[in-house]
Amino acid sequence: MDLRDAERADLPRILAIFNEVVVNSTAIYFHAPVDLANREAWFAARIAAGYPVIVAAKGGEVVGFGSFGDWRAAPGYAFTVEHTVHVRADSRRHGVGRAIVEDLISRARAMDKHVMLGGVDAANAASLAMHVNLGFEPVAHFREVGRKFDRWLDLTFVQKVL
Repeated sequence: MDLRDAERADLPRILAIFNEVVVNSTAIYFHAPVDLANREAWFAARIAAGYPVIVAAKGGEVVGFGSFGDWRAAPGYAFTVEHTVHVRADSRRHGVGRAIVEDLISRARAMDKHVMLGGVDAANAASLAMHVNLGFEPVAHFREVGRKFDRWLDLTFVQKVL
């Protein structure tokens, strides 16, 4: 598996992974798939802010992606970032997500970030376990802050001091 900076040409594959997660899980609290323009705007904003967008590729195919960005806009939060990671359905539980998060941690440290946060659906035991195994600590559990598939969803925040 190769990890590399994402390119604009990767956006259709990133979009496909994103939309599969939207449609089939509670890992993203969107109710409907997004279009390519949405991912193009997201990508452009991350790059313009100096933040990484990376992809994991196997055999030349994008099987996962990740990024991080500002947690909050106020200057006092400048050393804290929030990350996101998503893996193609057929590549989950094969270390792809872990590799992406490890790379993001390394990049955040290189940018002198102090804390990395992640918001994980509280029912996503696999993601929570992966984060704990990478040294993240569950620090907050927000009850019923999201709604999808006609049910209320809890969100757990995880934190790693870098």
